[in-house]
Amino acid sequence: MARLLDPGSLNVRLMLERPVETPDGQGGATVGFAALATLWARIEPVAARAEEAAGAQRIAVTHRIWLRRRGDLAGGMRLRKGARLFVIHAFRDPDETGRYMLCDCEETRP
Repeated sequence: MARLLDPGSLNVRLMLERPVETPDGQGGATVGFAALATLWARIEPVAARAEEAAGAQRIAVTHRIWLRRRGDLAGGMRLRKGARLFVIHAFRDPDETGRYMLCDCEETRP
């Protein structure tokens, strides 16, 4: 059985954003994000690792973010806390009760 979550621990205010494509006038599109909802959440840091790509070092920080259940979560969405961005890689109902969603996220730089 999954551990129970105290609803009072959802103490961080986040903005849920969805990707929006805008035509660029040349047959392509640019992808931006539009606010979808403001919600309460719990952020749990999981791991940090250093990666090197193209000669530059990048720090990847992963988090588990708990939310109340939503039926409209989809791939490509992200969560925002001020200037911090969390890309949602996967989400699930951790105890299959339909009360909460657990999102596996990676913090990115804007």
